[in-house]
Amino acid sequence: MATDSTPSAAPGLCFGAVAEAYDRGRPGYPREAVAWLTGDEPLSVLELGAGTGKLTEHLVALGHDVHATDPDPRMLDRLALRLPELRVSQTSAEEIPAADATYDVVVVGEAYAWFDHDQALPEIARVLKRGGSLAFVRNVRDERIPWVKRLGGLIGRQSAGTGVGDELEASPYFGPAEETTFKQWQVIDRASVQDLVRSLPDVAGLERSAQESRIREVLAFYDDFGRGMDGMQLPYVTECFRAVVGIQPKTVAKNPEPVAADGGPETAEGTERAEGASAAGEYAGEYVGEPTVPVALAPAVEPPADDDSGMLLIDFR
Repeated sequence: MATDSTPSAAPGLCFGAVAEAYDRGRPGYPREAVAWLTGDEPLSVLELGAGTGKLTEHLVALGHDVHATDPDPRMLDRLALRLPELRVSQTSAEEIPAADATYDVVVVGEAYAWFDHDQALPEIARVLKRGGSLAFVRNVRDERIPWVKRLGGLIGRQSAGTGVGDELEASPYFGPAEETTFKQWQVIDRASVQDLVRSLPDVAGLERSAQESRIREVLAFYDDFGRGMDGMQLPYVTECFRAVVGIQPKTVAKNPEPVAADGGPETAEGTERAEGASAAGEYAGEYVGEPTVPVALAPAVEPPADDDSGMLLIDFR
């Protein structure tokens, strides 16, 4: 039986129910961090887990040709308010609606943590052009500052410097990852700190009464440590990673056309067509954007041969 402390949705799909709070309360990304992810030249960019578009708006402003995707249509609705002309698809990272070797770079924000990496990494490698890159970014609260560490005790700990992760390091599809960090501060007040808390994965999936209980605890903390109308400056380390694709899987049709004994194609009548699974499960009836094309992967083949930024620790108490 579910209780008030039981998450009510899968972690990767819990944010749609709090999409407005997510959009208002989550920090954005430094423009220079996004530029580091993609480089200076305009590229074809696939963004996975685009959410409400906090990363997307920088990609567009930098001149890239962006196709934004997310498994939750409620998040895409918020993104559309920010970037109404953008091409979007409702899909997951594990089954991408694109042909082989389509994009120069695949970019991911906080959603990278929710991927099934065993499925997503080969699929990302498949849609990247030769020499293309996977680039992802995450914001981590700087809990070296005492009051930020206390806040983390209420809303969930975060640790900077944990690296690219075992999944990518061990993946045969990508080379060694480069990484760098940037720093930023998010100004929060009594209203926006509530949105921040509601948008966190440890809180977003809870029943409403459990969410409100957690928010009351954070408000008590804010009233003790906050600065009234001036708010608080919440410090973040923005961690950036990029890795060049190496081995690229190729698409194999799930239902190849039969060949007759004389070498000609047999009739395709009566041949069953595989149906792609819904990327968002329970939201399949609300599909947004371009359809996902089911694929199978051939055995992987090799392509032809051919600082610490000095974070300033300030206690804003």
